[in-house]
Amino acid sequence: GRRTQLLKGLPATSTVEENSAAGVSVYNFNVTVSPLASEGVAILPTIVNSNPLTEAFDIESKGGLEFRVITTGNPVLDYETMPKSFDLQIFVEDTTGRTDLNILTIQVTDKNEHPVFQGNMAIQTVTIYVLEGTPPERIYQVDAADPENAKLKYLLLPATVPFSIRESGAIFSTREFDYEKDPHCYFLNITVTDPDGLNSTKTVNIIIININDERPYFTTKQRIYRIPEEQSPGTIVAEVTAKDPDDGDSPSRLFYSIQSSDRRFSINPATGVLQVTGRIDRDAPSLRLHPNISLMVRVEDGPSSGRASEMAITIIIDDVNDNPPECNPSAFRKEANENTTPGTFLVDLRNYCKDIDVDPSNNQFSFTGLSGFGSNNFALESSVSGRLVMTGTIDLENPANPGVEVYTLTVRVQDIAHPNYSSKYPFYISFDNIIYIYIRIKPVNEFFPVFHNLSYEFSVSEITKVGSSIGRVHAIDKDWPPNAITYSIVAGAGTRDYTNIFWISPTEGDVKILARLDYETTHKHIFIVQASDQEKSTTASVTVNVLEVNDEEPVCSPDFFSLQIPVNLAVGTNINGFRIECQDRDSDPRSFRYIINKGNENSHFIFSPSAGSNTSHLILASRFDYESGLDTNWIYSLQVHITDDNLVSARDKTTHLTKTGTVTLSIRVIPNPTTATTPTPGFTVVTKRENLYSPSAWYVPFVITAGSSLLLGLLCSLGLLLLARLRTRPPLINAPEKKKPKKEVVVTMTKLNTVFDGEARDPVTGRMYEFNTRSGARRWKKSNGPLQSILPMQVMSSATENSGQGMDRAGAPSKKEPSEKREDLTAATKPAFKPSAGQSGAPGQAGLRLQKKKEECEGGGLSSPA
Repeated sequence: GRRTQLLKGLPATSTVEENSAAGVSVYNFNVTVSPLASEGVAILPTIVNSNPLTEAFDIESKGGLEFRVITTGNPVLDYETMPKSFDLQIFVEDTTGRTDLNILTIQVTDKNEHPVFQGNMAIQTVTIYVLEGTPPERIYQVDAADPENAKLKYLLLPATVPFSIRESGAIFSTREFDYEKDPHCYFLNITVTDPDGLNSTKTVNIIIININDERPYFTTKQRIYRIPEEQSPGTIVAEVTAKDPDDGDSPSRLFYSIQSSDRRFSINPATGVLQVTGRIDRDAPSLRLHPNISLMVRVEDGPSSGRASEMAITIIIDDVNDNPPECNPSAFRKEANENTTPGTFLVDLRNYCKDIDVDPSNNQFSFTGLSGFGSNNFALESSVSGRLVMTGTIDLENPANPGVEVYTLTVRVQDIAHPNYSSKYPFYISFDNIIYIYIRIKPVNEFFPVFHNLSYEFSVSEITKVGSSIGRVHAIDKDWPPNAITYSIVAGAGTRDYTNIFWISPTEGDVKILARLDYETTHKHIFIVQASDQEKSTTASVTVNVLEVNDEEPVCSPDFFSLQIPVNLAVGTNINGFRIECQDRDSDPRSFRYIINKGNENSHFIFSPSAGSNTSHLILASRFDYESGLDTNWIYSLQVHITDDNLVSARDKTTHLTKTGTVTLSIRVIPNPTTATTPTPGFTVVTKRENLYSPSAWYVPFVITAGSSLLLGLLCSLGLLLLARLRTRPPLINAPEKKKPKKEVVVTMTKLNTVFDGEARDPVTGRMYEFNTRSGARRWKKSNGPLQSILPMQVMSSATENSGQGMDRAGAPSKKEPSEKREDLTAATKPAFKPSAGQSGAPGQAGLRLQKKKEECEGGGLSSPA
């Protein structure tokens, strides 16, 4: 709507006092409306905004069109803490739609306020507790403030109390307090005043606390008490009383305790009653010499950190006969040899028994009532001494002996004085301590062990496994009870290869073998066994017969052989006259059987006889057929098995076993038997050593020449001096003839022996010959003459000539060489060549033969005759 001056008296400024209550009028104004606004105001004057924002003001109607601004009291205006000016925007609208908005400025004015207490005094009455005997000091700090921050004054009333207050508000006590003499409580009025005379007052209560400043004292005069030992728990010993002067005539609340750590007594902390809580034994080591128990009783007037007094109480413990005699040990084990002489002392029981009561009248006892099976062999010398002796003789081997090894005896030990065991044994009637005595009759080793047999004989197979049991020996002991017998081997039981081949169980007597037995080596073993009872021993002989078993393989000769046969060899022919011969250490010669196990393709070969003999011949069983292609193999490798189970030996065997030997044969089929195979020719190895000049060593001849010249000059000068000396004196000795230095030539000849490892028959002559399967070299059997073998040699020469010249020197020495040279050469060549019959062994002929052999080697060797 249109803005028109509707608010009369606005804008304006007004004031209001701080802390004004709600409803206080701040400012009055009127609303003027147009004559057209017959109905008056449509919207009453309203505070639509304020700066700063607050809800401390509101508008209310005074009647008609008069209005006023009032305080709401929420919040209460405070000059010191809130804004000091507020701008209120007041809005109004009449019925015609005209509006008006104006500002009312309200300023808050300051007001002098009463001082206020802060802290605990602001919300409650403060109570202060002061311990009696406390020296003068500050006991409290009053905290107050003036809203206008003015300086305040403090006043404490009444002035007669022993307290004062400072300008700072601190309350001080002016003297020490005695709870028993001074009042127990003080009420102080504290007034605080501002400069304008406004004041506030609060009350402070002072309470004086009583403290223990006096020690309690004991009213009980007795200090020594006497009680018997073994009193039951709860028995009252004394009643201790005390008084606290701080309590005046009122009953004192005191606390009693025992300071010494003795659990046998306790005291009631409230009443002071001293009573027994644990066992008190006068005979215990701690009371045996000193039967007095000292206790330190303490009384306090507070449960902790109070004033206290202490008093020593002595309790004397009297002895009673409360212990029966005791024996430690209560069971005795003694030994006595059988046949012990009667009267022999065994044990003194008094050395092991005692009564621990302190009083001598209470610790006397006696021994009575010896009983038990066989007790007639024993007796007590007296009831007081307690010495046990033997009265009879016990022989364990005697048939009349009851066979008891351990005798059980009992002896009663009694207290002589009247016992008082009620505390320990409430149901005691008559207490007897029983001693058990076990007497073992110790056997005496009187007899030697005895074997059941003086000698033992066992038979065992030679193939019995190592560790097997072969028999048992047994011995007995006539002692009772029988002693444990230990067996051992003390002699024999060994061979050349083994120290012990037999072992005997120490406890059972079982004999076992430790090594393999061999009938072929030893047929019988004899050794000595011993039975011992640790003290006495006896021996017996053991014979072990080794039973033969077929455990040896056949051994055949030869076990490898090579043969050559023509392809057209007639069936039934003994191939090259080959015969195999076998031996077996544990088999009959008739027990061999011959089987070609491998390599006999098309069954061309058999052995005859095939069984029943230790010799057999190799026979061609069928002809070869290479033309049709039936046979393709020209070399046969036969594996022959020879078993020894064909015939059983007449000797007894433990087990029938079979052993097999093996022979390997290599048979070469020769396509053309008339053509001899060309063997590998012999050869001679010639080693040459040659000195050659090296141009890089030019200095060597120079050094040698210079050195030789110097040496020659020196020798010449020495020779001249010697010659001049010899001319002046007659010769003493004849100078020996000067010999020319020898020139040595070393010739070494090495003979390479050919090994002939095969045999064959020549198809033309029928004679047997030997051959080498690798080189093919052959020679007639049983003849030293080789068919085609050359003696290889190795010639070493120190000369530098070629091989032909070297051989000439070896064969024919030079004329320049002396005779000694030729003799050495001849001697060197002799071992390398052995001349045949009809040939001369002269050196010259040996050289010629050496030359001839060399020429033959260079020409390709010799061909042997067919």
